[in-house]
Amino acid sequence: MQIETIAQENLAQALALVERVFTQFDAPDYLPEGTVSFRAFLHDPEALALHVFYGAYVEDQLVGVLATRGNSHIALFFVEPCFQRQGVGRALFQAANDACLLDEMTVNSSPYAIEIYKKLGFHALSEEQLKDGIRFTPMKYVRERKPRE
Repeated sequence: MQIETIAQENLAQALALVERVFTQFDAPDYLPEGTVSFRAFLHDPEALALHVFYGAYVEDQLVGVLATRGNSHIALFFVEPCFQRQGVGRALFQAANDACLLDEMTVNSSPYAIEIYKKLGFHALSEEQLKDGIRFTPMKYVRERKPRE
C-alpha cells in the first residue's frame, strides 16, 4: 500500500470514492438536509481547495481518502468497504498525523465512524450535535509527547 497526497486537479476519483462510501455508511444516519449539505461540500471547489487530500493506493487503485483542513482537522475519511479493517485507514491517519504541525488533531465524526476514531486514539469532546442535517460528535486526538532526554 502506498499513501500519497492527491493534487487538486486529480480529485475527481477521490471524491467519487468518498461519495460512494458516504452513501453506503453515513447517509442512512443523516437527515435528507444533511446528505444535501455533505454533497454540496463535495462539489464546492473553493472549499475543497482549503484541504490537503491523502490517498491510499493498492496496486495503483485508490482505496481510501483522508482530507485535512489546516493540517489538523480531518474533514473527510473514507475507505472502500472491501479494504476496511486492513490497515488502510490507520495508514492514512498516520500520514496526516505526521504532516500535522500541532500536538492535536480534531474531527467531527459521523455516528458510523466514532468507534473507528476511538481505535485511533481520539476521544469525544461533547455529545452528538446536529448542524445542517449532519449528525456529528466533535472529537480530538492528542499526540503523546516524547520525554526529553
